[in-house]
Amino acid sequence: MDGLVKGKATICLVNYKTFEFTRLCLRSIRKFTNYPYEVIVVDNDSQDESLEYLRSLKWIELIERKAEPNEPGGGYSHAVALDVGLEKCRTEFFISLHSDVFVQRSNWIADLMKYFDGDENLACVGTGKIELMPLWRIWLKNKFDLKALQRKILRTPDPSFKFKYFNRTIYSIYRTEVLKKHNLTFFMGRDKGMTAGKKLYFELLEKEYKTVELPQRIVGKYVLHLAHATQAVNPNEFSLKKHTLAKYRNQFEKIMSSGLLQSIAADETMDS
Repeated sequence: MDGLVKGKATICLVNYKTFEFTRLCLRSIRKFTNYPYEVIVVDNDSQDESLEYLRSLKWIELIERKAEPNEPGGGYSHAVALDVGLEKCRTEFFISLHSDVFVQRSNWIADLMKYFDGDENLACVGTGKIELMPLWRIWLKNKFDLKALQRKILRTPDPSFKFKYFNRTIYSIYRTEVLKKHNLTFFMGRDKGMTAGKKLYFELLEKEYKTVELPQRIVGKYVLHLAHATQAVNPNEFSLKKHTLAKYRNQFEKIMSSGLLQSIAADETMDS
């Protein structure tokens, strides 16, 4: 597609009232990224200190998206915001990254770009969930997924692909030309309750594009993910199950107390 800058990526974050995490995410991007890039941050009408912080940054493109009247928020708003970022993207690759993802290695983009080399039919490299747990626990969880086994035995219908794998917008790289050529959006599938990017991923497969599904053991080398952060820090707007909230708090303590995150939090030079 004409006009796309080759060999460069646009990193798109969606911010909604997550000042501390968005700041750490952006600083980690600036500290560890050696692949040519630019950053688009779409703010979902936060109206808080996170928006004030984003306005102070000169090295990002900030888009202040106003919520529509009676907008449902949550996943709906997140999908719409990603589409706003995609519309503005003018680079060969588009990277979706959640604001509660923190980069910890300089080749976090470059290594994944190697999958695209010489294969114009490869449209997406990404991962499913990124969970902070030992590799042996991840293996056991995947090996003995009781819910998946139950669905298989009972042959439970899955018309909305609720349980089917897809590369999530937590950390995925897309070939921009492919998405724009086929008018694919992150909002697709919302009428069927699908999360952002799920229907888009299935459309890529239906159109016979290749994708790469990275296992957590690989992704965990490059980034840390503080899952459910937006919901946890905005309890008046979102609700989490007790076990999910407990899991978040445990992750929070482990991640935020790490030497890496402590050093990034203290490094204000990453803002200028």
